[in-house]
Amino acid sequence: MNNLRNKVQLIGNLGQTPEIINFENGNKLAKIRLATNEGYKNQKGEYVDTVQWHNAIAWGKQAELFEKYTKKGQEVAIEGKLVTRSYETKEGEKRTNTEVQISEILLLGGKA
Repeated sequence: MNNLRNKVQLIGNLGQTPEIINFENGNKLAKIRLATNEGYKNQKGEYVDTVQWHNAIAWGKQAELFEKYTKKGQEVAIEGKLVTRSYETKEGEKRTNTEVQISEILLLGGKA
């Protein structure tokens, strides 16, 4: 059960081509925006489609996979954990950001 404590699994479409950051030590970071869709029928019987946006990051080999094989609109499945980090803006405002730190990806068909 320890593996279930902080685990996220999402299937969705990339909202943009992943942003790749190359570091001097050779490591790579991919920043991902993932859209997940859910639909339901409202009280009037009309189908309503809702979209949730998720921020995610991938390091190393996973980042390389995003760089080489994905682009905006591609359907992907990701697995990872939620990570929250705090930072301060140039204006001195304190902010927090929660994102999925990806450990596994699966490239799916879809809109690519």
